[in-house]
Amino acid sequence: MDDDYLNDDDFNYSDDDMSGSEPDVDMENQYYSGKSAKGENDFAQAKECFEDVLNQEGDEKGEWGFKALKQLMKMAFAKKEYKAFLDYYGRLLGYVQRAVARNYSEKSITSIMDYVSTLKGEPEFVENFYSVTLKALKELKIERLWFKTNSKLGKLYFEKRDFEKLQEIIASLKASCRTESGEDDQKKGTQLMEVYALEIEMYTAQEDFQNLQRTYEKFKQITSAVAHPVIMGTIKECGGKMYLRNGYYERAFTDFFEAFKNYDEAGSQNRISALKYLVIASMLSKSDINPFDSQEAKPYKNNPAVRVLTDLIAAYQNNSVEQFQRVIADNPDAMGDSLIQGHLSALLANVRTQTVVKLVKPYTRIRTDYLAKRLNTSLDEVYRILRDTILEDGLFYRIDEINHMIELLDDQQEDPEEQSVIDAVADYTSASGHFFFNVMQSAQ
Repeated sequence: MDDDYLNDDDFNYSDDDMSGSEPDVDMENQYYSGKSAKGENDFAQAKECFEDVLNQEGDEKGEWGFKALKQLMKMAFAKKEYKAFLDYYGRLLGYVQRAVARNYSEKSITSIMDYVSTLKGEPEFVENFYSVTLKALKELKIERLWFKTNSKLGKLYFEKRDFEKLQEIIASLKASCRTESGEDDQKKGTQLMEVYALEIEMYTAQEDFQNLQRTYEKFKQITSAVAHPVIMGTIKECGGKMYLRNGYYERAFTDFFEAFKNYDEAGSQNRISALKYLVIASMLSKSDINPFDSQEAKPYKNNPAVRVLTDLIAAYQNNSVEQFQRVIADNPDAMGDSLIQGHLSALLANVRTQTVVKLVKPYTRIRTDYLAKRLNTSLDEVYRILRDTILEDGLFYRIDEINHMIELLDDQQEDPEEQSVIDAVADYTSASGHFFFNVMQSAQ
């Protein structure tokens, strides 16, 4: 933890936030002596001063004891003395609604919680912090803060992949958002979105697609709330993954695009992963539109993290199997995402199919071993692609596996004599039409 943590702006509260109480002169002087010592990095002296404030206060909890505890917490956190931090924090919670104004104490706890939740590498401490907070809030009946604390604890369990405890949190949060009849309370739409976002993340991680789809449909029914962009981004990203796995590529494209825009609005780095998935969905949907041509995505076209995807989509749109495979082979780390990995074979098959159509169309017959060479694949794979293309894309060719050829079907080839007759009839019909028109004009 760097020294900036010790500044008075930390936890986003200041000593001037409290008003309306008559200060005890001795405690006030001792408190500011402690702050002065802390400012000079004499933490031992500062701690002694703040502890003295608490001793002078005794059982009469008030403003100066609350402030002193905040300063002691700051120093303990900065020195990674987390047990001492929790001890001071437990004592500070005893001041809420008893010795200090509720709004001020709520603001302080919220700010402390937001700061502690960013701590990495100390999940046990953070979990204990949330547990201490929830125990106090249960007695104080501060619903809004209780909901926020449970949500953050749920996110911690998600990061730890402790899905059993996470499901308990989600059940508790859902219960707080229901009406007396057991239905979702639409008046709490914003909170419901937060709960569904957490649940959708959990089901996505568990690959429980049945429950994921059910929860996603419930989320779409919420119309009375405007969620934070990160929450919307999370939900839309998970929805995109669900659609992608189910083969609904156009829906996946739409959801990933919405996820990207929301993450981008919030300044979240998750926008990069959403943009990668957007590119994959675009190619799988066989769209001719380059996602990087959009106004929102264009600034990221040359971003190092997505540069590989721009090269990949260029190869895809150029129907270049060789270039497509080279991009994949040269960038194994960038393709390491399990969702992307799971769809690379389908993408390569799409490229080969489009290349086959492009290569075959100018000819009435073509050798399949030539196609295999151009596609950099086996004859068996060429025959599979040809069969799928004939069935799905209406390619009017006959496969001759014995001679390793494909030939345009007879009824698709032009017969020169037949075409001459057709042209003659067309000319005659056209001439007759002109003659009839001229006769009618003369008669008038």
